Amino acid sequence: MNALQRLVLFTAVTLGTAPAHPQVPPSLAEVAQFSALHAAAHHGDSRVLASALASGTSPNGRDSRGRTALHVATFARQRDAIRQLEKAGADLGAFENDRYDAVTIAAVADDEETLALLLSLGASAKLVTSRYDGTALIAAAHLGHDGVVRQLINAGAPLDHVNNLHWTAVIEAIVLGDGGPRHRACLRALVDAGANLELADRSGQTPMQLARGRGYAAMVRILETAPKR
Repeated sequence: MNALQRLVLFTAVTLGTAPAHPQVPPSLAEVAQFSALHAAAHHGDSRVLASALASGTSPNGRDSRGRTALHVATFARQRDAIRQLEKAGADLGAFENDRYDAVTIAAVADDEETLALLLSLGASAKLVTSRYDGTALIAAAHLGHDGVVRQLINAGAPLDHVNNLHWTAVIEAIVLGDGGPRHRACLRALVDAGANLELADRSGQTPMQLARGRGYAAMVRILETAPKR
C-alpha cells in the first residue's frame, strides 16, 4: 500500500466511512460469463459440478478476478459445493486477485456456518491476507463479527499479527469499531485469549489510549480488568 492509499484509508476511518467489504463477490454479469464449474459452484448444482470435475476440469481454475470455484461457492454460501470441491482437491488456501482466501471471505461475510465448515475441512485461520497484509481475525474484529472472532481464535489464528497499517485485531476492534456490543465482544474474546494489549499503533498509541480517546468507556473497562500477563 502506498502513502496515498494509507491517507485515503485513515481519512475514511476518521470520517467513519472505511470500507467494510473489500472483497468483490461475483456480479450477475460475471456469473453469466462463468465456466460450467464456477457456475455450478455459485448455484450449488452438484450434478453439473460433478460432471465438470469428472471431465477433467481443474477444481482450482480461475475466473477473471482470480477466484476459484471454492471462492465462488464461499461467497454464495453453497456449503455442499464446498464439500464437493474439497473432495476433488480444491486448494482451501488459494488467494484470489485481492489476496483473499475462502476463510477470510466467510469471516467478512459473518458467515459462521461456512467458516466452521472450511475450518473443519482443514482450511487455515493463520494466513496473511489482503492488500493490508492482515488476517481473517483482523478483518472480523474490524467488522464486529464476534462469533467469527471466537471461531478463528479457537482455530489458532495469530492473536497479535500486525498488518501494514500497524494495527492488530485488538486495535482494529477499537479504531474501526463503533464501541457497541459486538465490537466489545470481539475485544473481550481477544483479551480472554491472551492478546497483547501493549502493542501500539504507528503513532505509539496503545489500545487503552485509543479506547479512551474515542470515549469507549466499556472497552476501557475491558482493558482495565484484563489479566496481567
